[in-house]
Amino acid sequence: MPNYRRAYIPGGTYFFTVKAEKNAPIFGQLPAVELLGKVFRETQYQWEFEMNAVVVLPDHLHAILTLPRGDADYSKRWGWLKKEFTKRYLASGGLEQETSHSRKTNRRRGVWQRRFWEHAIEDEDDFEAHFDYIHFNPVKHEYVKHPADWPHSSFHRWVKQGVYDEEWGGSGLPPQKVLDFKGHVGE
Repeated sequence: MPNYRRAYIPGGTYFFTVKAEKNAPIFGQLPAVELLGKVFRETQYQWEFEMNAVVVLPDHLHAILTLPRGDADYSKRWGWLKKEFTKRYLASGGLEQETSHSRKTNRRRGVWQRRFWEHAIEDEDDFEAHFDYIHFNPVKHEYVKHPADWPHSSFHRWVKQGVYDEEWGGSGLPPQKVLDFKGHVGE
């Protein structure tokens, strides 16, 4: 059995990837995306954190969150968010994927993959690389040709604040700093 080791840094900034069970396109419908946004805001209200960047694709999401000083419990936030989203999504008629008997015994539903992937942001370059990766992700997955064309992204907020130019990443080529599949910065 794998030994999952998580980096818990109080007040840390983290990059996350959270996937739907069996890569089901549960966020391909606007009501599910809106519900996710509502549950994110409720989670943030209960347990403070800063949402630095986020993109929601049909079958997964990426986010950068910064926790308050002295707090490293991102697992509590993700656990509550996934539980609340699942309850409301299924109550509204959302479909779940088939799960094993052992998962059902452990009260797991077929909406989210069991775990999530996290990476503790190490420095400003690491932050910028993951920030760009998130906003370029819809282009990478070929959903759109330009980050500005994807509606479920914090890209639009950062354009309004002058961090990105509206045309950034629109050539179909990745930005200068990209991440490889393991989250390492490459050229």
